[in-house]
Amino acid sequence: MDNRELNRQEWRDSRDVVSFDDEPLILVDEHDREIGYLDKASAHLGHGVLHRAFSLFVFNPQGELLLQQRAPGKRLWPGYWSNTCCSHPRRGETLETAVHRRLHEELGLHCPLQFLFKFEYQAQFDAEGAEHELCWVYAGRSAATPTVNINEISALRYISPDALDAEMAQQPQTFTPWFKIEWERLRREHAQAFAPLTIQSA
Repeated sequence: MDNRELNRQEWRDSRDVVSFDDEPLILVDEHDREIGYLDKASAHLGHGVLHRAFSLFVFNPQGELLLQQRAPGKRLWPGYWSNTCCSHPRRGETLETAVHRRLHEELGLHCPLQFLFKFEYQAQFDAEGAEHELCWVYAGRSAATPTVNINEISALRYISPDALDAEMAQQPQTFTPWFKIEWERLRREHAQAFAPLTIQSA
């Protein structure tokens, strides 16, 4: 299943609205200490206001990563390919609650998620909008069939790590900036996250 796109017959879809411009995000300083709250739309204006976020990498048992193509209605990086799921914890919400909530809202998946690292980045999309996030990165495994939220995602595919490396080198402009940063660090420091699972005989 190397770099195979999932067609509409292979996944169920959902039309639930799960993103809101007025949802309150958690503002943080460079040490990830909470310093206030701001609605999502305002947090992404201009050069962006530093806020807490998360990024999820879900692999199948063969070690292939589930990629999503961002829906065309997204304000930032519409139509770009990205990792399995990205979003923000809301005011009063823990990371543990937020990551599982969003994975289910976007893809209908439930699986254990392991925290790997966190980092700060700023990426400018255009003159009016940017990401400036303190992002927590998690990885997990699932063999389940996704239920895709079509308000958030326009396409899905599984890809092997080597094929993803090659595609990022050849067409870096088709991927979101945070995904490229995170993937390079996963490859360098967290190879166990995507190693194929082996079944041991009795």
